[in-house]
Amino acid sequence: MKIYSSLIQLAALGALSSAAVAADTSAWKCETCPYPKGVTATVEVGAGTVSGSSAKFGDFSGLASKGEHVVLGGTLDYRSGSGYYAGFAAEDLGLDSRRLSATSGLEGVYQLRLGYGELPRHLADGARSPYSGGSVLTLPALGYPAGTTSGMPASSLLPVDIATKRQRFDLDGRFMAGDNFTYRVTLRRDVRDGTQSTYGSFFDRAAQLPLALDHTTDQLEVSAAYVARGMHATVAWQLSQFKNDIDSVTFANPFTALRGATRGQLAQAPDNKLQQLSASGGYEITPTIKVSGDVAVGRLTQDAAFLAPTLNAGLTPGALPAASLDGEVETFNGSLRLSAAPVEGLRLNASVSRDRRDNRTAVRAYPQVATDIFVTTPRSNTPFGFTLDRLKLSADYRGPGSWKFSAGADHDRRERTYAEAVQTRETTLWGRASVRPLDDMTLAFKLAHGKREHSTYGTATWFGSTENPLLRKFNLAERERDSVGVRTDFALTEKLTLGLTLDYNSDAYGQSLVGLRSARSFASALDMAVALSEQTQITAYVQGETVTSRQRGSEGFATPDWAARNRDQFSTFGLGIKHAAIADKLDIGADVSLSRSRTSVAVDNGIVAAGFPEARTTQDSFKLYANVKLQDNLWLKLSGWYETYDMRDWHADGVLPATVQNLLSFGSQAPQYSLTVLRASLSYRF
Repeated sequence: MKIYSSLIQLAALGALSSAAVAADTSAWKCETCPYPKGVTATVEVGAGTVSGSSAKFGDFSGLASKGEHVVLGGTLDYRSGSGYYAGFAAEDLGLDSRRLSATSGLEGVYQLRLGYGELPRHLADGARSPYSGGSVLTLPALGYPAGTTSGMPASSLLPVDIATKRQRFDLDGRFMAGDNFTYRVTLRRDVRDGTQSTYGSFFDRAAQLPLALDHTTDQLEVSAAYVARGMHATVAWQLSQFKNDIDSVTFANPFTALRGATRGQLAQAPDNKLQQLSASGGYEITPTIKVSGDVAVGRLTQDAAFLAPTLNAGLTPGALPAASLDGEVETFNGSLRLSAAPVEGLRLNASVSRDRRDNRTAVRAYPQVATDIFVTTPRSNTPFGFTLDRLKLSADYRGPGSWKFSAGADHDRRERTYAEAVQTRETTLWGRASVRPLDDMTLAFKLAHGKREHSTYGTATWFGSTENPLLRKFNLAERERDSVGVRTDFALTEKLTLGLTLDYNSDAYGQSLVGLRSARSFASALDMAVALSEQTQITAYVQGETVTSRQRGSEGFATPDWAARNRDQFSTFGLGIKHAAIADKLDIGADVSLSRSRTSVAVDNGIVAAGFPEARTTQDSFKLYANVKLQDNLWLKLSGWYETYDMRDWHADGVLPATVQNLLSFGSQAPQYSLTVLRASLSYRF
């Protein structure tokens, strides 16, 4: 019966094919073609308003200021029948977070892309300072210098905007030569300017300084790629140059001068350059064996001129040993990867890699001045470097039924120059498994154990003062790390699914008498998806994590005589609702996010347990939206966003410019706000 059915189907297909030869297809239209020909465009125009001003709320978003803003964006696309295409896209043109891009090309021949974007950073609210100027910060003549901050006139404190903006310009070109070769040139310029916060000090007195920024980073990459059946290869050259047009800041001493220190000077990030040559490739030895690898060599240089050791004319620290650092660092990165499938259901993977940083900067002795008050013992620069070797082995196996297994071993060996432990070795064994015990249920497990050891642990002598020989730094100390996790998903009904995740991680530093002793974290998450109907969907999640760490210290520069415990708690709840109120006419939705965090630090010195005030953060966000279809190509978009944020931070709360007698601060407080954003726009499709 099956044979006859197949013959009948073949005959029918043959008849249709014959008929298709004679059919007139000139009026046929492709309804599912991915790229429509001709011109298509969308434009969105509208207005929005923010109910208040907040640096925290406007950080990255561009919504830092109270008032109205323009909602403007859109797209423009063109495709010809010969393969030529061009496009333009713009987003958030009325905000400081705007983005634009333009693309043009010919399928299989070339592609050009031009991009521009802005990213605002707003770092503090309510900052006030008596300083004015850019790279040379001056003080008012009246009231300065003063013995303490209480003697400085409050009228001299003027608002200062601690904010920066990054502008990014992108140009990318790709050119295809036949079916195998692709050439690419990428240019990028990042310009960062504005004002950020820094500190200057004179002995036991300090001031927060508004530091002007003018940074430019230029990057160029040229590459060539070759692709053939079973093989691919790429070679590239990269150049990155950083330029700082404000190489130093000079600032007046707001306090009564000690030993003639009326001015201070701070060096800023120096101009520097990176060049790197890289190559990568892969080859399919057989259908079941593949090999790939990459290698890169680079050179970093820095030759910015040194500043004088001090501006205090009353000090004689001696001459600098050179006009500049003449810094040079050589880098190497290489890896080799192999994968094989010897039998059905089993895949073996292996990789080996090396990362090396060789600091070849000459070691010289430099005169040292402490806070422009004292000349101290000369210090030498420390050319830190490292070599990191990694080996990874793993296997993936599809077992009986629905079982899947993965297991592996990772080993890394690090050698450091100028480190208390010259060599560290760490091996991690891990495994994962998943199974579907029921048609509507899946389970996944993961488990890992790692151990780090080191060579003889010494005592650093290149930081100017000797460290406690019992101290073990957490990134060098012996450590045992364990982690376990489980994930389960349930399809309770066709419309309701639940997921549960549990993760536990533990770090133990058993050989560290002074330093970090342990760190543990436990995280859990529950997520849900509900399809009430074809028109209404709901998603929800709740997450929580607790991180606890313990450390020991010594005030007597010997055995431990105090202990501390840090406890961080995080919790988040989210809810999203989408509803098609009127099919193909009105879509509405809502998103809710509630977040909480707490940090507590308790210190026990053996006499009485003392704790720092608890730091807390609360953030609640509520969003509503509605999309109304006015015509087939015209939509009205409405949205509302209410957010409240409350941070309690004992580091900043209540610390005004004159609160601490020997600290002239900006007086910025921990952010708190309750703001509403309303938007309305029309979206039209041409």
